[in-house]
Amino acid sequence: MERIASFTVDHNVLTPGLYLSRRDGNTVTFDLRFKKPNTGDLLTNAEMHSVEHIIATLLRNSEKKDAVIYFGPMGCQTGFYFLFDSRTLPDAAAITLLQQVFQQAAEYPGPMPGASAAQCGNYRNLSLAEGCAVCAWYAGVIRDWTPARLAYPQRA
Repeated sequence: MERIASFTVDHNVLTPGLYLSRRDGNTVTFDLRFKKPNTGDLLTNAEMHSVEHIIATLLRNSEKKDAVIYFGPMGCQTGFYFLFDSRTLPDAAAITLLQQVFQQAAEYPGPMPGASAAQCGNYRNLSLAEGCAVCAWYAGVIRDWTPARLAYPQRA
């Protein structure tokens, strides 16, 4: 079988950051990578879940909400995917949006979005403090990101 594109990325050299995963017509997928290389350090389940709730909510309430298609965790739990419509949100603007939203999330006053049994099947696994702390860290990681840095790192 043909190997899917995401399995061609060398995870041994991949550092936390923001990468262009793919373009499918007008749908662009950014790879928001959180895993530290060679250490295996991943977000905890509560951190991952909390970041998802906060960031998805802020993206879908932003001025660019009509361009947002999806934000959610990767199955491998090393980061998130952000899918957007490139007709209304070019790459540079998508980076700016993510920079703004993660900074906003770092200072998010609460309450935690979707933190009830009716709104989330795993609502007990949410932590506003942990989610905000991770968002603050990632805001620092992508603070100076530009479209020129969207390419995956390659082994030297």
